[in-house]
Amino acid sequence: MEDLRYPVGRFRMEGDLTYDQVQRLIDQIAEAPAKLRAAVEGLSPEQLDTTYRPGGWTVRQVVHHLPDSHLNSYVRFKLALTEDQPTIKPYHEDRWAELEDGRNAPVELSLSLLESLHARWVLLLRSLTAEDLARTFNHPELGIIRLDTNVSLYAWHGRHHIAQITSLRERMGWS
Repeated sequence: MEDLRYPVGRFRMEGDLTYDQVQRLIDQIAEAPAKLRAAVEGLSPEQLDTTYRPGGWTVRQVVHHLPDSHLNSYVRFKLALTEDQPTIKPYHEDRWAELEDGRNAPVELSLSLLESLHARWVLLLRSLTAEDLARTFNHPELGIIRLDTNVSLYAWHGRHHIAQITSLRERMGWS
């Protein structure tokens, strides 16, 4: 049976990344906003308010979650690049998804936000050297995280959530 929660599989970091691999992951981050927009194109309000799996978030909540999460990551990059191994603040993504803007805001707000955020984030990411990518931040729950690992995580994160939507569309026959 397909795991509806992880249609592209769970995130796994296997070994060190080369600089070229990181650049390809940055390409995926750059492509994510357009792929998300395409994934929700033409969906009705009822479809946007359908959960992608039993007990999961609605499509609308998934769309709003992406800029919430990626804004946090963007800030973590900026902190790691300007401070010595800063300790970042985690957040309760499940609680954020239940706030009014996560449950009911028009998806266009988050689609536009993600496009702007990724334009700026990718500009920053493409400027980083191998030494920059080796910088770290301290996540209180996960420990020390390298920036190149975080690039990999967020490339996966975009693919992961977009696939939740596209696999729902496929299962439901929403063309």
